[in-house]
Amino acid sequence: MSDNDIVNDLLQAGELEDQLTPKQRQILQAAVEMFAEKGYASTSTSEIAKRAGVAEGTIFRHYKTKKELLFAIVSPMITKFAVPFFAQHFVKQVFDREVSGYEELLRNLIHNRFEFVKENVTLLKIVLQEVAFHEELQERYKSIFRENVLESFEETVKHFQEKGQIKDYPVHSVIRLTISTIIGFLVTRFIIMPDYDWDDEKEIDRTIDFIMNGLEK
Repeated sequence: MSDNDIVNDLLQAGELEDQLTPKQRQILQAAVEMFAEKGYASTSTSEIAKRAGVAEGTIFRHYKTKKELLFAIVSPMITKFAVPFFAQHFVKQVFDREVSGYEELLRNLIHNRFEFVKENVTLLKIVLQEVAFHEELQERYKSIFRENVLESFEETVKHFQEKGQIKDYPVHSVIRLTISTIIGFLVTRFIIMPDYDWDDEKEIDRTIDFIMNGLEK
């Protein structure tokens, strides 16, 4: 997916699509590219303006601050992409499917997240870079997870613990160990070492094996 495709997707998902001018589209596209390349803090509005082919003052006519420009990019992803994805697809495809064990659940979970990250690398790179520095982003993602995913995850872990398939660790410890391992795999694969000669299926198998070796009774 090209950066231009990403910006078009964001615009289609956003509530201001019909009100955006061609210059606003150019600014958003340039900002996506530069925030992904250099990070928010290292990117100046003058650099964004230069890449967008507009005067720097044009940016401030549409966005009062650089932070407002960042949120114009990230907020549509959170509100229009992440929420529906988690609520309608993620839980249905992963937690609402009947599986034989926690290992099968992990496989469904990793494949599901793998494809999502693969299609949204540029935007997720921006989010990962900035979420630690913007409390508003942290709170939004926390609320999405708590409202749409956490309860199903807790019930699933308890179910497999009751069946004797995984250790009697505290439920939230199992969730933490699972999520941190999977996120570590995906971030390494697509952001830290994207050009490494990965065998994706074997890496998924190894990730599952690593988690199950720690959790199996």
